[in-house]
Amino acid sequence: MARRPLVGQGSNSVQLRRYNERIVLQVLRRVGEASKADLARLAQLTNAAIGGIIQDLSALGLIETLGKRHLGGRGQPATMLRLAPTGAYGFGVRLDRTSIETVIADFSGRIIGRQSHDRFLPSPERAVEIVSRDIASLLKLIAPEERIRIAGVGLAMPFNLGSWLHELGLPSEHFHLWDDIDFKQMLEAAIEFPVFSENDGTAAAIAELFSGAGRHADDFLYLFMGPAIGGGLVYGGDCLKGVNGNAGDVAMIPVPPSRLASAPAPRSGELDILLTRASMVALKRHLAHHGLGAETRGDLEKAVAARHPAVDEWMADCVAALTPAIWSAISLIDVPLVVIDFDIDGGLADRLLAALGESLQRAAPEARRPPRVQRGSFGQDAGAAGAANLPIFFNYSPRAAILTANEAMRSATDTGPERLRAGNGPAQDDRPA
Repeated sequence: MARRPLVGQGSNSVQLRRYNERIVLQVLRRVGEASKADLARLAQLTNAAIGGIIQDLSALGLIETLGKRHLGGRGQPATMLRLAPTGAYGFGVRLDRTSIETVIADFSGRIIGRQSHDRFLPSPERAVEIVSRDIASLLKLIAPEERIRIAGVGLAMPFNLGSWLHELGLPSEHFHLWDDIDFKQMLEAAIEFPVFSENDGTAAAIAELFSGAGRHADDFLYLFMGPAIGGGLVYGGDCLKGVNGNAGDVAMIPVPPSRLASAPAPRSGELDILLTRASMVALKRHLAHHGLGAETRGDLEKAVAARHPAVDEWMADCVAALTPAIWSAISLIDVPLVVIDFDIDGGLADRLLAALGESLQRAAPEARRPPRVQRGSFGQDAGAAGAANLPIFFNYSPRAAILTANEAMRSATDTGPERLRAGNGPAQDDRPA
Protein backbone atom coordinates (compact mmCIF):
# COMPACT_ATOMS: atom_id res chain seq x y z
CA MET A 1 0.00 0.00 0.00
CA ALA A 2 0.99 3.62 -0.47
CA ARG A 3 2.85 5.17 2.43
CA ARG A 4 0.43 7.42 4.31
CA PRO A 5 1.79 10.88 5.16
CA LEU A 6 1.76 12.19 8.70
CA VAL A 7 -1.20 14.42 9.52
CA GLY A 8 0.10 17.97 9.44
CA GLN A 9 -0.60 20.76 11.87
CA GLY A 10 -3.00 22.35 9.39
CA SER A 11 -5.21 19.28 9.15
CA ASN A 12 -8.62 18.91 10.75
CA SER A 13 -11.16 16.13 11.17
CA VAL A 14 -13.02 17.01 7.96
CA GLN A 15 -9.84 16.88 5.90
CA LEU A 16 -8.78 13.65 7.57
CA ARG A 17 -12.16 12.06 6.88
CA ARG A 18 -11.92 13.18 3.26
CA TYR A 19 -8.44 11.70 2.99
CA ASN A 20 -9.50 8.41 4.59
CA GLU A 21 -12.41 8.08 2.17
CA ARG A 22 -9.95 8.32 -0.69
CA ILE A 23 -7.64 5.80 0.97
CA VAL A 24 -10.55 3.33 0.97
CA LEU A 25 -11.26 4.02 -2.70
CA GLN A 26 -7.57 3.48 -3.48
CA VAL A 27 -7.55 0.15 -1.64
CA LEU A 28 -10.55 -1.06 -3.61
CA ARG A 29 -8.97 0.11 -6.86
CA ARG A 30 -5.88 -1.93 -6.03
CA VAL A 31 -7.39 -5.16 -4.73
CA GLY A 32 -10.52 -5.23 -6.87
CA GLU A 33 -12.88 -6.36 -4.12
CA ALA A 34 -12.67 -6.57 -0.35
CA SER A 35 -14.71 -7.08 2.80
CA LYS A 36 -15.20 -4.47 5.51
CA ALA A 37 -12.57 -6.22 7.64
CA ASP A 38 -10.13 -6.26 4.70
CA LEU A 39 -10.64 -2.54 4.14
CA ALA A 40 -10.12 -1.71 7.82
CA ARG A 41 -6.87 -3.67 7.84
CA LEU A 42 -5.50 -2.41 4.53
CA ALA A 43 -6.48 1.22 5.12
CA GLN A 44 -5.30 1.07 8.76
CA LEU A 45 -8.64 2.30 10.10
CA THR A 46 -10.82 1.21 13.01
CA ASN A 47 -13.94 -0.86 12.42
CA ALA A 48 -16.09 2.07 13.50
CA ALA A 49 -14.36 4.47 11.10
CA ILE A 50 -14.48 2.06 8.15
CA GLY A 51 -18.17 1.38 8.77
CA GLY A 52 -19.06 5.05 8.48
CA ILE A 53 -16.92 5.55 5.41
CA ILE A 54 -18.42 2.52 3.63
CA GLN A 55 -21.90 3.79 4.42
CA ASP A 56 -21.12 7.23 2.99
CA LEU A 57 -19.34 6.00 -0.14
CA SER A 58 -22.15 3.53 -0.84
CA ALA A 59 -24.76 6.27 -0.50
CA LEU A 60 -22.79 8.37 -2.98
CA GLY A 61 -22.74 5.51 -5.50
CA LEU A 62 -18.94 5.24 -5.46
CA ILE A 63 -18.82 1.65 -4.15
CA GLU A 64 -21.22 -1.27 -4.48
CA THR A 65 -21.75 -4.66 -2.87
CA LEU A 66 -21.10 -7.99 -4.59
CA GLY A 67 -23.01 -10.16 -2.14
CA LYS A 68 -21.73 -12.35 0.68
CA ARG A 69 -18.81 -14.76 0.44
CA HIS A 70 -17.14 -17.20 2.79
CA LEU A 71 -13.51 -16.23 3.24
CA GLY A 72 -12.52 -19.31 5.22
CA GLY A 73 -12.71 -19.97 8.94
CA ARG A 74 -15.78 -19.67 11.09
CA GLY A 75 -18.50 -17.11 11.27
CA GLN A 76 -20.90 -15.43 8.93
CA PRO A 77 -19.96 -14.84 5.27
CA ALA A 78 -18.52 -11.40 4.59
CA THR A 79 -20.14 -8.79 2.37
CA MET A 80 -17.75 -8.01 -0.50
CA LEU A 81 -17.37 -4.50 -1.88
CA ARG A 82 -15.89 -2.99 -5.04
CA LEU A 83 -15.74 0.32 -6.88
CA ALA A 84 -18.97 1.12 -8.72
CA PRO A 85 -18.05 1.63 -12.40
CA THR A 86 -20.79 4.27 -12.68
CA GLY A 87 -19.54 6.14 -9.60
CA ALA A 88 -17.70 8.71 -11.70
CA TYR A 89 -16.63 9.36 -15.27
CA GLY A 90 -13.76 11.21 -16.87
CA PHE A 91 -13.17 12.46 -20.39
CA GLY A 92 -9.63 12.18 -21.69
CA VAL A 93 -8.07 14.19 -24.50
CA ARG A 94 -4.66 13.17 -25.80
CA LEU A 95 -2.98 15.60 -28.17
CA ASP A 96 0.38 14.96 -29.72
CA ARG A 97 2.10 16.20 -32.81
CA THR A 98 0.54 13.58 -35.09
CA SER A 99 -2.83 12.64 -33.56
CA ILE A 100 -5.87 13.72 -31.54
CA GLU A 101 -7.77 11.23 -29.40
CA THR A 102 -10.73 11.75 -27.07
CA VAL A 103 -12.13 9.03 -24.80
CA ILE A 104 -14.48 8.63 -21.86
CA ALA A 105 -13.68 6.23 -19.00
CA ASP A 106 -15.73 5.02 -16.05
CA PHE A 107 -14.69 4.94 -12.39
CA SER A 108 -12.93 1.59 -12.83
CA GLY A 109 -10.71 3.12 -15.54
CA ARG A 110 -12.38 1.21 -18.40
CA ILE A 111 -12.61 3.19 -21.63
CA ILE A 112 -16.23 3.06 -22.78
CA GLY A 113 -16.03 5.27 -25.86
CA ARG A 114 -13.49 6.96 -28.13
CA GLN A 115 -12.98 9.27 -31.08
CA SER A 116 -9.56 9.45 -32.78
CA HIS A 117 -7.88 11.32 -35.62
CA ASP A 118 -4.46 10.40 -37.03
CA ARG A 119 -3.24 13.67 -38.51
CA PHE A 120 -0.74 16.46 -38.01
CA LEU A 121 -1.94 18.73 -35.23
CA PRO A 122 -4.06 21.54 -36.75
CA SER A 123 -4.35 25.09 -35.45
CA PRO A 124 -5.38 25.44 -31.80
CA GLU A 125 -8.76 26.86 -32.81
CA ARG A 126 -9.45 23.91 -35.10
CA ALA A 127 -8.28 21.47 -32.42
CA VAL A 128 -10.76 22.97 -29.95
CA GLU A 129 -13.54 22.45 -32.51
CA ILE A 130 -12.56 18.81 -33.06
CA VAL A 131 -12.25 17.99 -29.37
CA SER A 132 -15.47 19.81 -28.43
CA ARG A 133 -17.37 17.90 -31.11
CA ASP A 134 -15.90 14.59 -29.93
CA ILE A 135 -16.78 15.30 -26.28
CA ALA A 136 -20.37 16.14 -27.31
CA SER A 137 -20.56 12.85 -29.21
CA LEU A 138 -19.18 10.78 -26.32
CA LEU A 139 -21.42 12.56 -23.80
CA LYS A 140 -24.37 10.72 -25.36
CA LEU A 141 -23.02 7.51 -23.80
CA ILE A 142 -23.87 8.86 -20.31
CA ALA A 143 -27.50 9.15 -19.25
CA PRO A 144 -28.53 12.77 -18.48
CA GLU A 145 -29.21 11.97 -14.83
CA GLU A 146 -25.70 10.52 -14.45
CA ARG A 147 -23.82 13.48 -15.91
CA ILE A 148 -23.33 15.03 -12.45
CA ARG A 149 -20.83 12.19 -11.98
CA ILE A 150 -18.56 13.44 -14.77
CA ALA A 151 -15.48 14.63 -12.88
CA GLY A 152 -14.09 16.67 -15.77
CA VAL A 153 -11.84 16.47 -18.81
CA GLY A 154 -8.22 15.40 -18.63
CA LEU A 155 -5.89 16.96 -21.18
CA ALA A 156 -2.60 15.18 -21.89
CA MET A 157 -0.21 16.78 -24.34
CA PRO A 158 3.52 17.33 -24.71
CA PHE A 159 4.93 20.52 -23.32
CA ASN A 160 6.67 22.68 -25.94
CA LEU A 161 4.95 21.25 -29.01
CA GLY A 162 7.14 23.33 -31.30
CA SER A 163 10.40 22.00 -29.86
CA TRP A 164 12.61 19.09 -30.95
CA LEU A 165 11.10 18.97 -34.43
CA HIS A 166 14.61 18.46 -35.84
CA GLU A 167 15.05 15.31 -33.75
CA LEU A 168 11.56 14.10 -34.65
CA GLY A 169 11.86 14.91 -38.34
CA LEU A 170 8.62 16.95 -38.36
CA PRO A 171 7.83 20.12 -40.35
CA SER A 172 7.82 23.26 -38.23
CA GLU A 173 4.96 24.95 -40.10
CA HIS A 174 2.45 22.62 -38.45
CA PHE A 175 3.38 23.65 -34.91
CA HIS A 176 4.45 27.29 -34.71
CA LEU A 177 0.80 28.29 -34.15
CA TRP A 178 0.98 26.50 -30.80
CA ASP A 179 3.74 28.70 -29.42
CA ASP A 180 2.58 30.52 -26.26
CA ILE A 181 -0.93 29.01 -26.51
CA ASP A 182 -2.87 28.04 -23.35
CA PHE A 183 -4.90 25.22 -24.90
CA LYS A 184 -6.31 24.19 -21.52
CA GLN A 185 -7.89 27.62 -21.11
CA MET A 186 -9.18 27.61 -24.69
CA LEU A 187 -10.79 24.20 -24.27
CA GLU A 188 -12.31 25.02 -20.89
CA ALA A 189 -13.94 28.12 -22.38
CA ALA A 190 -15.57 25.98 -25.08
CA ILE A 191 -17.03 23.14 -22.98
CA GLU A 192 -19.08 22.77 -19.81
CA PHE A 193 -16.54 20.78 -17.80
CA PRO A 194 -13.36 21.68 -15.89
CA VAL A 195 -10.10 20.70 -17.59
CA PHE A 196 -7.20 19.02 -15.77
CA SER A 197 -3.99 19.39 -17.76
CA GLU A 198 -0.73 17.44 -17.50
CA ASN A 199 2.30 16.58 -19.54
CA ASP A 200 1.36 13.50 -21.58
CA GLY A 201 4.09 11.36 -20.00
CA THR A 202 2.93 12.28 -16.49
CA ALA A 203 -0.69 11.56 -17.43
CA ALA A 204 0.19 8.10 -18.73
CA ALA A 205 2.19 7.46 -15.54
CA ILE A 206 -0.89 8.43 -13.49
CA ALA A 207 -2.96 5.87 -15.42
CA GLU A 208 -0.35 3.21 -14.65
CA LEU A 209 -0.31 4.24 -10.99
CA PHE A 210 -4.10 4.39 -10.73
CA SER A 211 -5.15 1.36 -12.75
CA GLY A 212 -2.04 -0.61 -13.75
CA ALA A 213 1.28 -1.44 -12.09
CA GLY A 214 0.45 0.95 -9.24
CA ARG A 215 -1.95 -1.65 -7.87
CA HIS A 216 1.11 -3.65 -6.81
CA ALA A 217 4.00 -1.17 -6.75
CA ASP A 218 4.43 2.22 -5.08
CA ASP A 219 7.73 3.19 -6.73
CA PHE A 220 8.61 2.97 -10.42
CA LEU A 221 9.92 4.84 -13.42
CA TYR A 222 7.37 4.92 -16.22
CA LEU A 223 8.23 5.27 -19.93
CA PHE A 224 5.90 5.51 -22.91
CA MET A 225 7.32 4.96 -26.37
CA GLY A 226 5.03 6.71 -28.81
CA PRO A 227 5.87 9.11 -31.65
CA ALA A 228 8.29 10.59 -29.10
CA ILE A 229 9.28 9.05 -25.75
CA GLY A 230 7.74 10.37 -22.55
CA GLY A 231 7.79 9.34 -18.96
CA GLY A 232 6.81 9.90 -15.37
CA LEU A 233 8.04 9.11 -11.89
CA VAL A 234 5.90 7.32 -9.31
CA TYR A 235 7.27 7.47 -5.79
CA GLY A 236 5.58 6.62 -2.52
CA GLY A 237 2.31 5.88 -4.30
CA ASP A 238 2.08 9.35 -5.85
CA CYS A 239 3.13 10.79 -9.19
CA LEU A 240 5.90 13.37 -8.83
CA LYS A 241 5.71 16.30 -11.22
CA GLY A 242 8.67 18.50 -10.35
CA VAL A 243 8.81 22.30 -10.15
CA ASN A 244 8.04 22.79 -13.85
CA GLY A 245 6.02 19.61 -14.38
CA ASN A 246 8.92 17.88 -16.13
CA ALA A 247 9.85 15.15 -13.64
CA GLY A 248 10.37 11.92 -15.55
CA ASP A 249 10.94 13.71 -18.88
CA VAL A 250 13.38 11.05 -20.02
CA ALA A 251 13.35 12.32 -23.61
CA MET A 252 15.93 14.94 -22.61
CA ILE A 253 18.46 12.51 -21.07
CA PRO A 254 21.80 12.88 -22.92
CA VAL A 255 22.96 9.76 -24.76
CA PRO A 256 25.70 9.03 -27.31
CA PRO A 257 24.76 9.81 -30.92
CA SER A 258 23.04 7.12 -32.99
CA ARG A 259 25.10 5.05 -35.40
CA LEU A 260 22.15 4.63 -37.76
CA ALA A 261 22.59 6.34 -41.12
CA SER A 262 18.99 7.56 -40.88
CA ALA A 263 19.51 9.54 -37.67
CA PRO A 264 19.89 13.34 -37.84
CA ALA A 265 23.20 14.79 -36.71
CA PRO A 266 23.04 15.81 -33.03
CA ARG A 267 22.97 19.53 -32.44
CA SER A 268 25.59 19.42 -29.71
CA GLY A 269 28.07 17.31 -31.67
CA GLU A 270 29.23 14.90 -28.96
CA LEU A 271 25.90 14.05 -27.32
CA ASP A 272 22.35 13.54 -28.51
CA ILE A 273 19.11 13.15 -26.54
CA LEU A 274 17.15 9.95 -25.97
CA LEU A 275 14.23 11.30 -28.01
CA THR A 276 16.27 11.00 -31.20
CA ARG A 277 16.90 7.28 -30.81
CA ALA A 278 14.07 5.79 -28.74
CA SER A 279 10.77 6.70 -30.40
CA MET A 280 8.36 5.52 -33.05
CA VAL A 281 9.36 8.51 -35.17
CA ALA A 282 12.94 7.18 -35.12
CA LEU A 283 11.68 3.78 -36.25
CA LYS A 284 9.55 5.34 -38.97
CA ARG A 285 12.51 7.43 -40.13
CA HIS A 286 14.79 4.38 -40.32
CA LEU A 287 12.22 2.38 -42.26
CA ALA A 288 11.88 5.27 -44.72
CA HIS A 289 15.66 5.31 -45.11
CA HIS A 290 15.37 1.70 -46.27
CA GLY A 291 12.58 2.55 -48.72
CA LEU A 292 9.64 1.38 -46.60
CA GLY A 293 6.97 3.99 -45.98
CA ALA A 294 5.18 3.53 -42.65
CA GLU A 295 2.81 6.37 -41.90
CA THR A 296 0.36 4.75 -39.49
CA ARG A 297 0.50 2.54 -36.41
CA GLY A 298 -0.73 -0.33 -38.55
CA ASP A 299 2.10 0.16 -41.05
CA LEU A 300 4.68 0.09 -38.25
CA GLU A 301 3.16 -3.02 -36.69
CA LYS A 302 3.26 -4.82 -40.04
CA ALA A 303 6.96 -3.99 -40.45
CA VAL A 304 7.67 -5.23 -36.92
CA ALA A 305 5.67 -8.43 -37.37
CA ALA A 306 7.43 -9.10 -40.69
CA ARG A 307 10.84 -8.85 -38.97
CA HIS A 308 12.06 -6.25 -41.47
CA PRO A 309 15.86 -5.94 -41.05
CA ALA A 310 15.53 -2.18 -40.50
CA VAL A 311 13.38 -2.87 -37.43
CA ASP A 312 16.13 -5.00 -35.87
CA GLU A 313 18.70 -2.30 -36.61
CA TRP A 314 16.58 0.38 -34.98
CA MET A 315 15.76 -1.85 -32.01
CA ALA A 316 19.44 -2.48 -31.29
CA ASP A 317 20.12 1.25 -31.48
CA CYS A 318 17.10 2.00 -29.27
CA VAL A 319 18.18 -0.48 -26.57
CA ALA A 320 21.72 0.89 -26.69
CA ALA A 321 20.32 4.35 -25.92
CA LEU A 322 17.78 3.24 -23.30
CA THR A 323 20.35 1.31 -21.27
CA PRO A 324 22.54 4.25 -20.13
CA ALA A 325 19.49 6.50 -19.87
CA ILE A 326 17.71 4.12 -17.48
CA TRP A 327 20.83 3.52 -15.43
CA SER A 328 21.30 7.29 -15.13
CA ALA A 329 17.73 7.68 -13.91
CA ILE A 330 17.93 4.75 -11.48
CA SER A 331 21.15 6.10 -10.01
CA LEU A 332 19.24 9.22 -8.97
CA ILE A 333 15.78 7.98 -8.03
CA ASP A 334 16.58 4.45 -6.77
CA VAL A 335 13.37 2.65 -7.75
CA PRO A 336 13.24 -1.12 -8.35
CA LEU A 337 10.92 -1.15 -11.36
CA VAL A 338 10.75 0.36 -14.85
CA VAL A 339 7.40 0.13 -16.62
CA ILE A 340 7.45 0.68 -20.38
CA ASP A 341 4.43 0.94 -22.65
CA PHE A 342 4.27 1.21 -26.42
CA ASP A 343 2.11 2.94 -29.00
CA ILE A 344 2.35 -0.13 -31.28
CA ASP A 345 2.94 -3.82 -30.82
CA GLY A 346 3.24 -6.49 -33.51
CA GLY A 347 5.65 -8.26 -31.16
CA LEU A 348 7.78 -5.16 -30.58
CA ALA A 349 7.12 -4.87 -26.85
CA ASP A 350 8.18 -8.40 -25.91
CA ARG A 351 11.27 -8.35 -28.11
CA LEU A 352 12.47 -4.94 -27.00
CA LEU A 353 11.86 -5.58 -23.29
CA ALA A 354 13.74 -8.89 -23.43
CA ALA A 355 16.70 -7.24 -25.15
CA LEU A 356 16.61 -4.29 -22.74
CA GLY A 357 16.55 -6.54 -19.67
CA GLU A 358 19.67 -8.35 -20.88
CA SER A 359 21.41 -5.08 -21.75
CA LEU A 360 20.67 -3.55 -18.34
CA GLN A 361 22.07 -6.66 -16.68
CA ARG A 362 25.29 -6.51 -18.71
CA ALA A 363 25.71 -2.81 -17.95
CA ALA A 364 25.03 -3.11 -14.22
CA PRO A 365 27.69 -1.35 -12.13
CA GLU A 366 29.48 -3.31 -9.47
CA ALA A 367 27.31 -4.12 -6.43
CA ARG A 368 24.14 -2.95 -8.20
CA ARG A 369 21.23 -4.94 -9.53
CA PRO A 370 19.32 -3.67 -12.54
CA PRO A 371 15.69 -2.69 -12.07
CA ARG A 372 12.98 -5.07 -13.16
CA VAL A 373 11.52 -4.18 -16.52
CA GLN A 374 7.78 -4.66 -16.97
CA ARG A 375 5.40 -4.03 -19.83
CA GLY A 376 2.80 -1.31 -19.27
CA SER A 377 -0.89 -1.97 -18.91
CA PHE A 378 -2.51 0.13 -21.64
CA GLY A 379 -0.56 -0.04 -24.91
CA GLN A 380 -1.63 2.61 -27.38
CA ASP A 381 -4.39 3.64 -24.95
CA ALA A 382 -1.87 4.82 -22.34
CA GLY A 383 -2.04 8.51 -23.21
CA ALA A 384 -5.81 8.58 -23.57
CA ALA A 385 -6.34 6.46 -20.44
CA GLY A 386 -3.97 8.74 -18.58
CA ALA A 387 -5.90 11.80 -19.69
CA ALA A 388 -9.24 10.24 -18.70
CA ASN A 389 -7.81 9.27 -15.31
CA LEU A 390 -6.68 12.83 -14.54
CA PRO A 391 -10.03 14.23 -13.34
CA ILE A 392 -10.75 11.05 -11.39
CA PHE A 393 -7.24 11.02 -9.91
CA PHE A 394 -7.38 14.63 -8.73
CA ASN A 395 -10.91 14.23 -7.34
CA TYR A 396 -10.68 10.79 -5.75
CA SER A 397 -7.06 9.85 -4.93
CA PRO A 398 -5.51 10.25 -1.44
CA ARG A 399 -2.93 12.91 -2.19
CA ALA A 400 -1.14 14.39 0.79
CA ALA A 401 -2.19 17.94 -0.19
CA ILE A 402 -5.72 17.09 0.96
CA LEU A 403 -4.53 17.13 4.57
CA THR A 404 -3.32 20.73 4.35
CA ALA A 405 -5.68 22.17 1.74
CA ASN A 406 -6.71 25.80 2.11
CA GLU A 407 -9.99 25.89 4.04
CA ALA A 408 -11.42 28.81 2.09
CA MET A 409 -10.74 27.21 -1.27
CA ARG A 410 -12.10 23.86 -0.13
CA SER A 411 -15.33 25.30 1.25
CA ALA A 412 -15.88 27.46 -1.82
CA THR A 413 -15.65 24.58 -4.31
CA ASP A 414 -16.06 21.03 -3.06
CA THR A 415 -14.40 18.13 -4.84
CA GLY A 416 -14.69 14.38 -5.03
CA PRO A 417 -17.21 12.83 -2.63
CA GLU A 418 -18.07 16.28 -1.25
CA ARG A 419 -19.26 17.39 -4.69
CA LEU A 420 -21.71 14.48 -4.90
CA ARG A 421 -22.96 15.09 -1.35
CA ALA A 422 -23.72 18.71 -2.20
CA GLY A 423 -25.18 17.87 -5.60
CA ASN A 424 -22.82 20.35 -7.25
CA GLY A 425 -21.53 20.25 -10.79
CA PRO A 426 -18.04 19.15 -11.81
CA ALA A 427 -15.24 19.75 -9.34
CA GLN A 428 -13.31 22.99 -9.69
CA ASP A 429 -10.45 22.96 -7.17
CA ASP A 430 -7.52 20.62 -6.64
CA ARG A 431 -6.59 21.04 -10.28
CA PRO A 432 -2.99 21.15 -11.43
CA ALA A 433 -1.76 24.33 -13.03
